[in-house]
Amino acid sequence: MRGPEEDVAAVEEAGSRWLAAVVHAAFFLLLAVSLARFLLRHPGGARVPWIIALSAVLAVLYVVGVARGNPRRSTSRQRLWLYLVVAVVVVLVVLAPSFAWVGVPLFYTGLRSLPTRAALVLVALVTGLVIASQVRLAGRWDPDLVLGPPVVAVLAAGVFLQMRWQAARQRALIDDLIRTRRELAAAERRAGTLAERERLSMEIHDTLAQGLSSQQMLLQAAERVWAFDPGKARTHVRTAASIADHNLTEARRFVHDLAPGDLAHGLEEALRTVAARESGERLTVRVHIDAGERAGVGRLPDRVEAALLRIAQGALANVREHAGASGAAVTLTLLDDQVVLDVADDGCGFDTGADVVAGVRGHGLAAMRARAHQLGGTLTIESTPTEGTVLSASIPLPGPP
Repeated sequence: MRGPEEDVAAVEEAGSRWLAAVVHAAFFLLLAVSLARFLLRHPGGARVPWIIALSAVLAVLYVVGVARGNPRRSTSRQRLWLYLVVAVVVVLVVLAPSFAWVGVPLFYTGLRSLPTRAALVLVALVTGLVIASQVRLAGRWDPDLVLGPPVVAVLAAGVFLQMRWQAARQRALIDDLIRTRRELAAAERRAGTLAERERLSMEIHDTLAQGLSSQQMLLQAAERVWAFDPGKARTHVRTAASIADHNLTEARRFVHDLAPGDLAHGLEEALRTVAARESGERLTVRVHIDAGERAGVGRLPDRVEAALLRIAQGALANVREHAGASGAAVTLTLLDDQVVLDVADDGCGFDTGADVVAGVRGHGLAAMRARAHQLGGTLTIESTPTEGTVLSASIPLPGPP
């Protein structure tokens, strides 16, 4: 697949070839007409063999130069070829003034392959040959013959140089656009990388980090009661092992970039599984689903289900680690245009204005809020010290097709 650079180069190359073909055809046509005119005007003259020979040499030299050279490249070999062609044309014009117009197509080659100053010198030389030949053929002084060719030459050279300047400016603009597009693509890739890092950090916090925290608490509890209550200690260890197994499943799904493992049987079942996993001796978690006229919650978009599950996990982890609550309720309400997840607890509560700003609640609340905002939703927290906490996440749903 070709890029913009190749497309621009191809267009320029096609235009250059077309113009070169026209100029080459004009050169040979003028050479043929000039030779025919000379032969008709001077049949049997002494200069005829020389004119025919020089015309043949000029034609062969021109063909060889065109076949081997590239007028877009100013090389020493290309310049030497051009100088030889001009020299042959000068000799022909000296012998037969009617050949002066053969040099006019060399304007193109000179302006394309020579530096601007050298090209203008070539244009002036050819123009002088045309003026001298026309005055010589007319046999008298004529202002039209003297002033006409320079005006045409100046006009042609000016138009060509203007076109070349515009082409160079257009190439510069295209290069700037291509460079800007590449920079924009690089910026988008960097933004995508940062977004993916943020997503992974939230995933790790809401699953692996919380699971490890739960395991640590359970193992510490098992250590405290191991000496006088081995049965309870083994229960704590088995629960920690179950959480470790769940974390292992989540880690494998991260590797394969799959949805949360608990969502295999739908969001409702996933919320009940998380509630059961968080429930224990000190905390009881209940789940209530208000689906209205919907038949369950299985028709929610995958991204919405994953976000709501992660928010519920993060909220319950905060309840377990910070609230000191004995009970919590997870309520999922499906409305026509949005879905609302509420997580309420009867714990110690906190000052939402001070604790959140001061960072007491850590990365969890920021991660939950980011998940809701990514889907165009909102996350609000209502809490008062000693009176519990209610966290509410609202995510809009797409309308019917």
